[in-house]
Amino acid sequence: MNEPTNKYSITMPRNIAEAARARSGPSGLSAYVAAAVARQIERDNLDELISVAEAEHGPITEEEIQSLRDRLQDARRQQTQTGTNAA
Repeated sequence: MNEPTNKYSITMPRNIAEAARARSGPSGLSAYVAAAVARQIERDNLDELISVAEAEHGPITEEEIQSLRDRLQDARRQQTQTGTNAA
């Protein structure tokens, strides 16, 4: 993250803060927390997109979800094989 930063004060449970500090490594607690918040924002945005799609097209079925998971897994396998063959 090479964007301008501001300093904020946040409050969180001590056990969560200490676990985050222990896992933050050389990048530090601030970078660790910023990455976690960025991931949460991405998830929130995806939830909003899903809600809009479901409102327009109806609920997503378990079969559709599994089909998409299978396609994603196949794409990852192909990408790994392509990367291995290119090396």
